[in-house]
Amino acid sequence: MRLADKRILLGVSGGIAAYKSAELVRRLKDQGAEVRVVMTRSAKEFITPLTLQAVSGHPVADSLLDPAAEAGMGHIELAKWADLVLIAPASANLMARMAAGMADELLTTLCLATPAPVALAPAMNQQMYRNAATQANLETLASRGIQLWGPDSGSQACGDIGPGRMLDPLELVEHCCQQLASEPLLAGVRLLLTAGPTREALDPVRYISNHSSGKMGYAIARAAREAGAEVTLVSGPVALATPPGVTRVDVESAEQMHQAVMSRVHECDLFIGCAAVADYRPARVAEQKIKKTGDNDQMVLTLVKNPDIIAAVGALPDKPYTVGFAAETVDVEQYALDKLARKRLDMIAANDVSRAGQGFNADDNALTVFWHGGQAPLPLADKLTLARHLIALIARHYRP
Repeated sequence: MRLADKRILLGVSGGIAAYKSAELVRRLKDQGAEVRVVMTRSAKEFITPLTLQAVSGHPVADSLLDPAAEAGMGHIELAKWADLVLIAPASANLMARMAAGMADELLTTLCLATPAPVALAPAMNQQMYRNAATQANLETLASRGIQLWGPDSGSQACGDIGPGRMLDPLELVEHCCQQLASEPLLAGVRLLLTAGPTREALDPVRYISNHSSGKMGYAIARAAREAGAEVTLVSGPVALATPPGVTRVDVESAEQMHQAVMSRVHECDLFIGCAAVADYRPARVAEQKIKKTGDNDQMVLTLVKNPDIIAAVGALPDKPYTVGFAAETVDVEQYALDKLARKRLDMIAANDVSRAGQGFNADDNALTVFWHGGQAPLPLADKLTLARHLIALIARHYRP
């Protein structure tokens, strides 16, 4: 339980995303946190105090001027009680009032009175989020040290598509875990990570590749950096932005990726091989574009095996802690366990890429992680949430 003995004050403001707050409370308690809930007046239009009282195990506070509350845990006592104040959802209206320093109801008063860190999970219509006034308020709040967790982007209850979705409850729980950890999970750890596909040239315009988008590897890079690691990302060709704080090395072919890894692996503590590296490459690369000739409807290609990067790292006498990936379509567990032993890995994350909606090119994924003597399922989630859970699992088993 990563939040054992931690006290989290959850503020709920008015917005359709308030329906997620009950699950958020439950997920926080699953990690051992004690949770108390404060609601704004408008929040009660979307979810009842009784619901949040039932899942938290404590009465919900909603009145600044409640004489009964002052006799027990009034707004000052509640503000001092918290290790972290998290407002989820944080509406545009609430953030505007916070930016103005208002104390017009219990939740805004607590934010002024608490010595604890304050985090906001914005949730609103995409146009409201993009509005210049909202963006100015966000900048003001961030400049005062208030943390902004999100928002996510996607389809919204109103039918619009864009930024403004509240982060998933599990993702917010992970933020809380990292915020309240005594130190980041991978503080000072040097991580070398591969991601994306490789391209094996046939001629100057054609190549052999695969469907990897690099999204999982890039999510792991971001999650590891959030966890305090020094991250070097060796990336095949992808259409993704480099995560903040990550050093990126671009390569094309499996041989280039192998060279980039082996020249850096002795400087790392942890290696994660997430790239979808081509197993074979053409034996000969044509100097000019290969042309169709006559009535010949067939072309014969001779392929040779590429270097096995993860096996090469695992074979090193002073190898780093090594985590591999196994993207399979059948017998996922069998192939993953075989790869774990055969390539001398410390851990392997296996996924079934034959399932619709997860794996290659998808935004979501699910993994089963194996290590010597144990395994853990990581259920279907967006890839960043999944990456954060994977990094937390690796951190628990990694030994420098």
